[in-house]
Amino acid sequence: MRIFVTGASGFVGGAATRKFAAAGHDVRAMSRSEKSDATIRALGANPVRCDLENISASHVGDCEAVLHCAAFVEQWGPIEAWKRFNIDGTAATLKAAKEAGAKRFIHISTESVLWRGQHLREVDESYPLALDSPYPYSWTKARAELLVREAATPVFTTIILRPRFIWGPGDTTLLPVIEAMAKAGKFMWIDGGRARTSTTHIANLTHAIELALTQGRAGQAYFVLDDGVTTMREIVSGLAVTRGISLPDASVPAWLADFIGAASEGAWRLFRLKGEPPLTRFGAMIMSRECVLKGDKARAELGYAPVISVESGLRQLANAH
Repeated sequence: MRIFVTGASGFVGGAATRKFAAAGHDVRAMSRSEKSDATIRALGANPVRCDLENISASHVGDCEAVLHCAAFVEQWGPIEAWKRFNIDGTAATLKAAKEAGAKRFIHISTESVLWRGQHLREVDESYPLALDSPYPYSWTKARAELLVREAATPVFTTIILRPRFIWGPGDTTLLPVIEAMAKAGKFMWIDGGRARTSTTHIANLTHAIELALTQGRAGQAYFVLDDGVTTMREIVSGLAVTRGISLPDASVPAWLADFIGAASEGAWRLFRLKGEPPLTRFGAMIMSRECVLKGDKARAELGYAPVISVESGLRQLANAH
């Protein structure tokens, strides 16, 4: 199959690109620089020079499917950045895919489209989108999902995949941040890391992406999850151990973390401080709220089942380091 990928230089897009190329697909990927060109070629794909602001049908060419992974995922930045990349970028990629005659559009979303600051317990895909979320990442990704749903037609199938807490080899965000904070003596749990959470190993996500090339109902969203439920303390400690790091027991209550996050953001904006706040509202929330999701729909409609367990994934990470 001819597949066009956005975000191939990132964690998810890179893993999917490598998997597609290894399976013999003709993979082309959005590239914004010579450095990205080299990264994409190393994954086995062909770079196409464009970005989310100028992508057109000519860039997608004769690709039959588009995998849209690119997004602004930072916890801190100007509101315009989240809107420009997550909403406008998705709209532009959908338009290019449709005009090029692509048959399928797979959109990598997130459970964050549901967050308003509440716990999520035993939640399935019928749970309402947080279009009015106080967190820019959440409401811009939620609005992007709406665009993807509404773009579905009888000849243009759109599929939305929602992983939660993506981890595994090639992680460029989660584990490096844990490692950096621990080494700097700045790591601290929120509520002792007691919050229960679903997780998604990168191999399980790329498996679901491959299934979505041919399976799934148009305009539908699917949670893609590892088997079982863990706690923040169990999974984060488990990841740290794979790097030989022992995390401290120091902890703050959720209400205090929420206050520190809000106060930090306020100070950074008021005084236009450089860099990122030590803690954001979103960061405090995401580490302290429960997020237990139900993956039955993906199993029933995509034929999905995890290809790797949490235990095996942690063992592989430890052995690879």
